[in-house]
Amino acid sequence: MSDARITFDTSESGAWGTSESTPMANMTENLNLQRALLRYMSHSPTVRLLDRVKVVSIDREDKEGGLGWPLVHLSNGTTLRTRLLVGADGFNSPVRSYAGISSYGWAYDTQAIVATLNHPERSQFELPNNTAYQRFLPTGPIAFLPLSPTTSSLVWSTKPRLASTLTKADPAVLASMINAAFRLPEVSVRYLHESILDAHDADKPLSHSQIMEEIAWRERSHDISRHSAYNSTSSVVSERGVPPDDSGSLPPLVTSIQPSTIASFPLRYNHTDSYIGEGAGSRTVLIGDAAHTVHPLAGQGLNLGLADVEALARCISSTVMQGGDIGSYTALLPYARERYFENHKVMSAVDKLHKLYSSTAEPVVWARSVGVEVLNELDSVKAALMMNAGAYGRKRNLGSGWDVIASGFSLATGVVNATKIIGGGMTGLLGVGLQSLSKTLNQTNSK
Repeated sequence: MSDARITFDTSESGAWGTSESTPMANMTENLNLQRALLRYMSHSPTVRLLDRVKVVSIDREDKEGGLGWPLVHLSNGTTLRTRLLVGADGFNSPVRSYAGISSYGWAYDTQAIVATLNHPERSQFELPNNTAYQRFLPTGPIAFLPLSPTTSSLVWSTKPRLASTLTKADPAVLASMINAAFRLPEVSVRYLHESILDAHDADKPLSHSQIMEEIAWRERSHDISRHSAYNSTSSVVSERGVPPDDSGSLPPLVTSIQPSTIASFPLRYNHTDSYIGEGAGSRTVLIGDAAHTVHPLAGQGLNLGLADVEALARCISSTVMQGGDIGSYTALLPYARERYFENHKVMSAVDKLHKLYSSTAEPVVWARSVGVEVLNELDSVKAALMMNAGAYGRKRNLGSGWDVIASGFSLATGVVNATKIIGGGMTGLLGVGLQSLSKTLNQTNSK
């Protein structure tokens, strides 16, 4: 709802002594990860892979004088008796239910749309397709994530009714709406959303030509030049010619969507009270989505899960080397101590970010816009965030990035809440907030 923008460039990571060629992150399709893991396990004699079976139930063996080990009953009639049961089984985790571990959280009023997008290759006058783009709309953020020179991944968080309508529409309509969502002013994006919903409710869905005609009219009304990258319907710029000056500010134009890649799922915040089972649920431990789920706007869900796996593997290895019991509570405690607060810190920052950008109140829009513009000038802080958001930062133990952003969003949320009560005292509150945030940043830079 404003022109505020923040850019993360890997060349700025030099503030942390890294090479300019070090990427902030790597994008790959899930199929590649699965294939690599299966190939690795096929060459590991210590790993036994059971597939084409389901977990029917989990219970505990009867053992006189104490609690027995967990028993996992499979659909092929096999029963696994395990010293340690690891729950890596997603949000609706049967392992978590068996262990009796409670959780807290809430459902967001948003639904995620995901798809794989096709687009032209960048011209020789442009940078390669290695930049991720994200725009924050009041209905939720839309993200464009590069996969290859001609394909990218979409993660669009929006209202459930709109998500349902768009996923059922002609894929060409969805492709045009994606282009418009990154380019048109928010007022026109909102009008397009309302038009699609009204047409769907009347059982007269808009065709691709109708959507394109409406987008073209909107571009003319906003005086968007045919020579601008913000024009998605009547651009006179050749795909292989000299690009407009603002081409780097936007993702490539989506031309089509790969078949069978459009999907949608609800979003929620959820965190378990513990990662380790006790009592009747002992000898269990949770990792990944079984322990925590977070809004995808920062792309940290998988990263948090992988960090869980790494920490748990170290914990188990250390226990084995010392001759301990890997299923005991004391052996698993270091894992929980290492990961619980780190995960909670990232999850809280992302949740605050989502709530902050969901507001359309003018004082809030102004405050967050100023905050984004100020943060965009703080290269060392942006470097800390880049290093911590990707895998490289964990190798170097750069953990201050999320501390800073969590602190900043706590202050911003306080400003938001205060404006609801005071209204006119915005400037003074923001001044205090920025002073406090500046103090936090200075303390972080001095560490």
